[in-house]
Amino acid sequence: MATGITIYGCEQDEAVLFRMMAPLCGVTPTITEAPVSEANADLASGNQCVSVGHKTPVTNSALLALRRAGVRYVSTRSVGFDHIDAQHAEGLGITVGNVAYSPDAVADYTVMLTLMVLRDAKSVLRRADLHDYRLGDVRGRELRDLTIGVIGTGRIGVAVMDRLRGFGCGVLAFDSRPRNSADHVPLDDLLRVSDVVTLHTPLNAGTHHLLDRDRIGLMKDGAIVVNTGRGPLIDTKALVEALESGKLGGAALDVLEGEEGIFYADCRARNLDGEPVPRLQKMPNVIVSPHTAYYTDHALSDVVENTLINCLSFENGGTHD
Repeated sequence: MATGITIYGCEQDEAVLFRMMAPLCGVTPTITEAPVSEANADLASGNQCVSVGHKTPVTNSALLALRRAGVRYVSTRSVGFDHIDAQHAEGLGITVGNVAYSPDAVADYTVMLTLMVLRDAKSVLRRADLHDYRLGDVRGRELRDLTIGVIGTGRIGVAVMDRLRGFGCGVLAFDSRPRNSADHVPLDDLLRVSDVVTLHTPLNAGTHHLLDRDRIGLMKDGAIVVNTGRGPLIDTKALVEALESGKLGGAALDVLEGEEGIFYADCRARNLDGEPVPRLQKMPNVIVSPHTAYYTDHALSDVVENTLINCLSFENGGTHD
């Protein structure tokens, strides 16, 4: 008998791969574009496993409805699962798992953002779009002359460090649990000496506002912050103040506090006054992108395959990510 899985919040390209790969794994998929909610939890009836996306929070009421429908395992199609209350789910008898995918997508994007800020690419491209081809007043900086501080040395952080070493720059690392041969230093020391600080640590109670006003104050004058991890790793108010005062020299943010309901939406007709996104985007030394570092065809294939593997592993009583 085939194993069943209900896939919520499934986009078209994801659906194509699920329909192609699931039968090969002996899994029958039930697919919906709608994010999981209390109202559609019955789509999971008969299936112990469901898959959810990271774009919409999974409410506790939805978790309860899923449990009543017989669900025992929720696999999120992301590395982070801060959009799910895993502890509440566990109390309901539901296991929450994440998926691993190639770290190369996020690592490549991180290095690209770093280079763009160092070379003032945002201003250059904006001027070129207006047919103004004059050079800027400030010259760019080369990576080989700089020290890059990597916070978080999991798979993505390590992949970033591997790429950075090819540029000949100095690389320092901080992790609450050092796991490799990187040049680990205390966090405050990393902040004091790094020209660029890039964030790759999971978001949890201990890392919320990891870069707060005090830690930003420790950073070198003119330093750059890159965040492709999770928005709340940075105190956005403190970041804005440091950028506006000139304390920091720039930022590249693929994730942002308060991105929910803004990123992944067409906001051209909306009034976003009061939101941090437009305030940051007005700054010439800040790049904002809509949580897209992971968004590659290779990563998608990994996500779909590992979602199915997680489901089968749970059904068979084995281990899963």
